[in-house]
Amino acid sequence: MISNNSPIGFFDSGIGGTSVWKEVIKLLPNENTIYLSDSENAPYGEKSADEIILLSRKNTDFLLKENCKLIIVACNTATTNAITFLRDAYAIPFIGIEPAIKPASLITKTNKIGVLATQGTLNSALFEKTSLPIRNTIQIQETNGKGLVTLIENGQLNSEETRALLTVYLAPMLANNIDSLVLGCTHYPYLIPQIREIIGPDVQIIDSGEAVAKQTKAILLKHKILNSDQKHTANHKLYINKDKKALEKLIEDSPVKELKIIEQSF
Repeated sequence: MISNNSPIGFFDSGIGGTSVWKEVIKLLPNENTIYLSDSENAPYGEKSADEIILLSRKNTDFLLKENCKLIIVACNTATTNAITFLRDAYAIPFIGIEPAIKPASLITKTNKIGVLATQGTLNSALFEKTSLPIRNTIQIQETNGKGLVTLIENGQLNSEETRALLTVYLAPMLANNIDSLVLGCTHYPYLIPQIREIIGPDVQIIDSGEAVAKQTKAILLKHKILNSDQKHTANHKLYINKDKKALEKLIEDSPVKELKIIEQSF
């Protein structure tokens, strides 16, 4: 039975969506949450749209069994490929995550923005639809961050290999005089320190985490399912279907009650 005390569900192709999860629990400290990391199938960005929809449905079914009242698709690739299907197939509210191209287009001075994302996101019909109106006035330079998700999933945030890949991906954007960089994958905010070292202080880095948290609050209020009990101690559970060491590292300072490896492969 869904109630105000029911948890908010999250799923991602791995551990990167915790960057969004952290923003949500910061803004909504009374809310219970359940986060599902489908690391066994990461990265989604190299899969077909049909595969992504199938995995997204399996993730959703898992979270619904946990009595979630709202689901955040904490993955750009899953959002851009599967969110329309999910909203048509289920009655529960869904919140998706798309590359923040429009905010970047509003602040650029050079009229040149970079988008670092997975190929699955860049190839999606939703990304094309979102970016098409902006392309009339803004030059969008897209780069597939191939390999970065796997490195993050393996706990290699600060490795030489990660820095080398970032340098290869970001150098052409800098040469093209971008002044805004959109992070189109929820894994990538964990690379911001390394990205900042490469691009310098003048390029603005934009990700969607804070905006998603605000949208989550708005949707909870709209559906009258916000947990406003100030005395409630939030309960946060995280599930992963692969080794949990990298996930433990990312959330070591977060208020997690339970982190469990689950056997099933989605």
